Amino acid sequence: MGIIARSYTVAFHGVEARKIEVQAALASGLPAFNLVGLPDKAVSEAKERVRASISALGLALPAKRITINLSPADMPKIGSHFDLPIALTLLAAMDVLPREQIETQFSLGELSLDGSLVAVKGALPAALAAAESDCGLICPAACGPEAAWVEAARVLAPKNLLELINHFSGRAGLPEAEPGMVQGLNDPRDLRDVRGQEKAKRALEVAAAGGHHLLMVGPPGSGKSMMAARLPGLLPPLSPAEALETSMIHSLGGVLEEGGISRQRPFRSPHHTASMAAMVGGGRGAQPGEISLAHNGVLFMDEFPEFPRQVLETLRQPIETGDVVVSRANAHARYPARFMLLAAANPCKCGYLGDVERACGRAPDCGKDYLGRISGPLLDRFDLRIEVPAVAVSDLSADPTGEPSEAISARVRAAREVQVERYKGLEGISTNVAIEGDVLEQACAMRPEASEMLLTAVEKLRLSARGFHRIQRVARTIADLRGEGEIGKAAIAEAIGYRLAF
Repeated sequence: MGIIARSYTVAFHGVEARKIEVQAALASGLPAFNLVGLPDKAVSEAKERVRASISALGLALPAKRITINLSPADMPKIGSHFDLPIALTLLAAMDVLPREQIETQFSLGELSLDGSLVAVKGALPAALAAAESDCGLICPAACGPEAAWVEAARVLAPKNLLELINHFSGRAGLPEAEPGMVQGLNDPRDLRDVRGQEKAKRALEVAAAGGHHLLMVGPPGSGKSMMAARLPGLLPPLSPAEALETSMIHSLGGVLEEGGISRQRPFRSPHHTASMAAMVGGGRGAQPGEISLAHNGVLFMDEFPEFPRQVLETLRQPIETGDVVVSRANAHARYPARFMLLAAANPCKCGYLGDVERACGRAPDCGKDYLGRISGPLLDRFDLRIEVPAVAVSDLSADPTGEPSEAISARVRAAREVQVERYKGLEGISTNVAIEGDVLEQACAMRPEASEMLLTAVEKLRLSARGFHRIQRVARTIADLRGEGEIGKAAIAEAIGYRLAF
């Protein structure tokens, strides 16, 4: 028994789409439909969906022994996107579709019982895999705008199997799929809407300019969440390479909207009840979690101490390395996770630690216990730590003050451009938050008085080596915002001030 027909699809391993050859063979013997190649339950059930879909076309499976092999056979196959490649290969083996053309195609998609195609995750990385193999891609119509962003791959996006058969038979050709819309920067929320809190606004500007991690602590109603929601409006748009990389992760996570690629940096804000798998990644096939969906953007964690301790501690490694490894019994995947961590917390459980009239009877011990849920090593990883006081009544009744987001964003973009130019040619480094070693020493050249101030502060505050280097990085960002080459005393003083709170 030889292979009669073959086509290709992909199996997802993190953000990588690995090539899978789908082989179909028909042999004499008792009628049977066998599917081999380490399929999971969803793939095994494809037999019945494929059978029903072909019947809906008015065709019948041949009364032979049908064998479908997914090669390489030792790689787990997970997901319903194997339906379409199995159906196409089988139809080619039945001479319904031309074998020579099907052999040059990648495909993915789930089949309904009536032969229509259902959208699946991962069309963008699948299109990249098809382009690398110099093949075309066939996917459901709903996935076409997403896959068509890969110009090197010819993408066909039929609504059902009948359209595909008509296309290959020459009766009614399918047009190539068109890329989805590029979603621009459209955030009407302005930082000027926040009354008062000038120090916190400045900290947001510094954090945005250097990609630094920021922790805000203040009573309820002080504007922490309101300011966090306005951070994306300060950040520069994604570069084309960043947009493609981010969109690939969102494609695998199933959160890419209408096949469009956005230039807006991601802003993820999981609830404090989120599980470990939701945050880090996991589940069936080791799907990406919130920290990977926030790649190249912002991960906002409100009520920070309320998150489970285990979840908080898992943030430490991705903050340092810029990626996360999701290891499960049946899957092992690595996802990029370079994000800005923006955290907000109340000073204590009741939230009114500094208010004598409203604080609970356990003050000040309740504050120590509450913020004590954040471990020292994790707290040390925040470049900026600020207290956000309650807003004064006079500020609430006064006219809005301060700069609009547009003006702050212009300074942030200028500082980012300086950093991109400074670190040109260094892989994985585009902002000050990522520099270390020799690069840090070269980038953070200081004036003598600034260096003396920093060493004195480190000794008096008993800062760790990590704290010392984080002050250098923040000072470098402040100097970039000021347009200064060498780091001066003022930049060091401001950077130290962001380490003094709690």
